Amino acid sequence: MSAVRTGRTEAWAGRLILLVLVAFTLLPFVSMLSAALQEAGSNPTGLSVPTPPHPENFATAFTMAKVPTLMGSSALLVLMVVPLALVLATLAAYGIAVLRVPGGGLAFLVFLLGLTIPFEGLITPLYYLMREAGMLNTRPAIALPLIALYMPFGIFWMRAHFSGVPKELTEASQIDGAGPWKALRHVHLPLARPALSTLAVLYSLWTWNQFIVALVMMDDPLKRTVAGALGAFQGQYGTDIVLLSAGALLIMLPTIVVFVVFQKQFVAALLQGSVKG
Repeated sequence: MSAVRTGRTEAWAGRLILLVLVAFTLLPFVSMLSAALQEAGSNPTGLSVPTPPHPENFATAFTMAKVPTLMGSSALLVLMVVPLALVLATLAAYGIAVLRVPGGGLAFLVFLLGLTIPFEGLITPLYYLMREAGMLNTRPAIALPLIALYMPFGIFWMRAHFSGVPKELTEASQIDGAGPWKALRHVHLPLARPALSTLAVLYSLWTWNQFIVALVMMDDPLKRTVAGALGAFQGQYGTDIVLLSAGALLIMLPTIVVFVVFQKQFVAALLQGSVKG
């Protein structure tokens, strides 16, 4: 009987902790929504219900920040970055984890070191590299550094997946006469769909919201990413907090929608390999 009570207590405690965490997570969004519905040009403080609300602020922010143009620019960069980054990360991880190419372990350690280097620490050398290559103010000057900067995490992620695939599957494909490429196409890639889809979503979100690389490499504000739209609300003498909040919510909306749509793939990729048998 005491064990049952202990189990119920732990269950309620877990729910309470989860509820508190959800509240802390939603509080910034609620605060931004409250500010976005205030009268434009006002200075909102704290949480308050506007009377009357001003939903037209979202339309004003959408037009003022040229959000459609910047969304199109972000989408183009996503198409340039994500497919190539996925292919390179998958091939590298496959070579390290499955084919066990000579020097693969050392290469993996180098990539792991890449995870410890912040983007900001590489901006200056990347800028001079793109300038010497004559690529400044072009979208490849944004896309190529992002692909390289995403590689360490992508290889780490895909290697973790390939390492969890039973070796018997690879050995069975070899017995059937499948070479490395055929085994990759017909055995490993079908099994890697949850990991690949999750990595694709992460790459897409990171590219969509990337700001610092686009800011440094591109002079034209309308050819940067959608995160640059928030600069439209910074005036000479201050910032319109109301329109800034409305614009930030508009920019975050696609990210939230993507995560909600692909949440099952996230869970499947995280749980893959956790159960043996």
